[in-house]
Parts: sequence; structure tokens; C-alpha cells
Amino acid sequence: MKQVLVACGAGIATSTVVNNAIEEMAKENNIKVNLVQIKITEVGAYEDTADLLVTTAMTQKEYPFPVINARAFLTGIGMEDTKKQILDELQK
Repeated sequence: MKQVLVACGAGIATSTVVNNAIEEMAKENNIKVNLVQIKITEVGAYEDTADLLVTTAMTQKEYPFPVINARAFLTGIGMEDTKKQILDELQK
């Protein structure tokens, strides 16, 4: 099971939208995920356990796992590409 961090600035609004979309994609593709909705400032606490970070916030740091920018979920621009990126990582 993959641990996926879903982060935004406050860990509430935009991460909920992204969280729900990832949950739906995982179900459709029979992928087991452990979604953890957090503030971007909390990512460091999960460095040893996370497999993927999907965020609508800016990241200044390098992490030992892939980071996917999910701002497309807010703008609607490039949404399919972003979903494909997330799904590709989940299927690894």
C-alpha cells in the first residue's frame, strides 16, 4: 500500500479536492492507498514513510519521493496530465 501525502497551505480546502480525486482514481484502478491530508509545512514528518507528495502549494525542498504539483485541480488546466502523472506513480 502506498502512502500518499496530499498537502496544501492549510491542509483543509484544496487538499480535500485533490484527496477526493486521488481516492476515486485509486478505487477505479484497484490501487490501495493510504491518503494523508496535511499542511505543506508538515511534509517533513513523513519523509521516511511517504511514497508520493501531491500538493497545491509551492515546495522549496527536495524530498526522497516524487512530488506532483496539483494546481491543475484548482484551475482545471492540465487536469488530465496531472491525473495521469499521479496514476503512473501509484501504479509503480
